[in-house]
This record gives sequence, structure tokens and C-alpha cells, in this order.
Amino acid sequence: MGRDKGLDYLLDLDGEVFVESNGYWHKIEARLTDVTDERPHGISYCLTLHNERNERIFGIDNAHPIKSRRKGYRGRIVVYDHMHIDKNDKGTAYVFQNPEQLLKDFYDRVNEILSGVL
Repeated sequence: MGRDKGLDYLLDLDGEVFVESNGYWHKIEARLTDVTDERPHGISYCLTLHNERNERIFGIDNAHPIKSRRKGYRGRIVVYDHMHIDKNDKGTAYVFQNPEQLLKDFYDRVNEILSGVL
């Protein structure tokens, strides 16, 4: 069985910065890591959208833990996969499915945001 093409595509985008015509820009960071409880998929990633003032206004990453409350669970659990839905969000749980879905989810939201500011 060959390598996951979606994973290869995500890893190929590591370090890329894309500048939009309105001064907004987005960056993709992705690399393989050891499989751990925090990163069971073996990928460290950070996909961010910034405005013309270089403020992060949206992002999806697993760079640090967040505390999350999930339905049906009374306590707090710590998750690493999360989104920052605006510049003030400290982290909202994100369910990582695979590299293709990560990119789709990121670009769907980037396109929504950019369509509202163009």
C-alpha cells in the first residue's frame, strides 16, 4: 500500500505563505511527528489566516492543548486538535479526520472570511 497522497500534499505545503490581494495572508505548517496521545495521527500542523495588520483571525492547529467540554462528559478533557475561530478565541475543539479534510475545512472557512471582506 502506498503513502497517503493527502498527507503528502499537506506536507508539501509546509512553510508556504499565500498573500491575498487585500493584504490578508495565510500560512501552512505541517510535519510528521511521533504518534502520541496528543497527536495520534502523527502530524503536527498549524494553518492560519491573518489580516492586513498581521493579526491571526482564524486558524486550525494542534500546537498546544485546550480544555474542552464535550456533550455527555462531566469533566474537562484536554485536546490538542482545535480551531481559533476569531482573533480572541483561545481554542475550540476540532475533530481531525484526515489531511484532506483538514485542508478542506481550513480553506472553506478562509474563503468564507475573505468573501466577506473583499
